[in-house]
Amino acid sequence: MKKVLLIASLFLTFTGMSFAQTTPKTPAKTTKATKASAATKPATTATTTTKPSTAAGPTKKDGTPDMRYKANKDAAKTPATTHLKKDGTPDKRFKENKTTTPKKTS
Repeated sequence: MKKVLLIASLFLTFTGMSFAQTTPKTPAKTTKATKASAATKPATTATTTTKPSTAAGPTKKDGTPDMRYKANKDAAKTPATTHLKKDGTPDKRFKENKTTTPKKTS
């Protein structure tokens, strides 16, 4: 009895997986009305504006610095003005990384 239930459950599983992989077909028929309305609509293009980065050398099409050039590699190697630990968090031993909060006087 266990073997019959196992085979039946596997059969149902594989059947369900085969239906999950197919996509329903959409009709490719177009009428004259839809062709006319598609022809009269102006084409709209989605434009994305990206801010160009201030790279030392040439940039890629998306505005990021092209790291194949030495000028961009040198600019990436220069350390930031803040001192960081190995894990990337600011090092609080330096003055520029300390956050000062005014003390309350009572």
